[in-house]
Amino acid sequence: MAEQRYGEFVAVRRHDRAHADADATAHDHVAELALDRPKAMNAVSTEMARSLSAACEALAADRDVRVVVLTSTHERAFCVGADLKERNSLTDAELVRQRPVARAAYTGVLDLPMPTIAAVHGYALGGGFELALACDLIVADRTAVVGLPEVSVGVIPGGGGTQLLPRRVGAARAAELVFTARRVEAAEARELGLVDDLVEAGRDREEALALGARIAANSPVGLRAAKRALRLGQGLDLRTGLEVEDAAWRSVAFSGDRAEGVAAFNEKRAPDWPGE
Repeated sequence: MAEQRYGEFVAVRRHDRAHADADATAHDHVAELALDRPKAMNAVSTEMARSLSAACEALAADRDVRVVVLTSTHERAFCVGADLKERNSLTDAELVRQRPVARAAYTGVLDLPMPTIAAVHGYALGGGFELALACDLIVADRTAVVGLPEVSVGVIPGGGGTQLLPRRVGAARAAELVFTARRVEAAEARELGLVDDLVEAGRDREEALALGARIAANSPVGLRAAKRALRLGQGLDLRTGLEVEDAAWRSVAFSGDRAEGVAAFNEKRAPDWPGE
């Protein structure tokens, strides 16, 4: 496994084929974006936010990466949200200056052009849950506890939670969860659609990487275009959404990946995606 560090608290890892069960080379195209501030249960400090932004910028530019899996190195937490100890030490002026840095970390994950999967165990609260919500899919194990408790400390979800949560569970359910600030345990989180897959304790990372490998076996051009159509089409009326879809289709219809995919299908072999 190759690892590249982005500051002290974020790492990007590339994995071996032990995690790929769908394609012999799919493992080469899955990147793990690991939150690695275990002494603070991955609380997002200013330094960690900058590192996360830098890692996402590098991943977004890497055409070899087809899937990103967001994980945690802490045994009992995915991420407990913003570093409130640091926030408590900031003046109002410092908080204003820190805000764009924090926002860039969350939008960095949200704007990754390839499919993203969050592997959640233990606490995923506040900004921690917002990082998971910024991903396309969430795999959680049975120890997971999620929630957006910001109103209980006098603020609101500021990492995308008020916008991303309603898109998952609807406006009324999102309002109830935000207004009550309640924590939701794994079984209920799956029932409400707060997470997509529920797996046995300790297997969230393994299962998310395996899912990533299955996704990465597909066309990288197709995956990015499909994600773009899904994201841009949200909230649009049907006719406008179909125009978004058509534009995405046109971006892939004459690609090398499309030609290779059709040829491989007709020749009854696995495709060798050119990625263009």
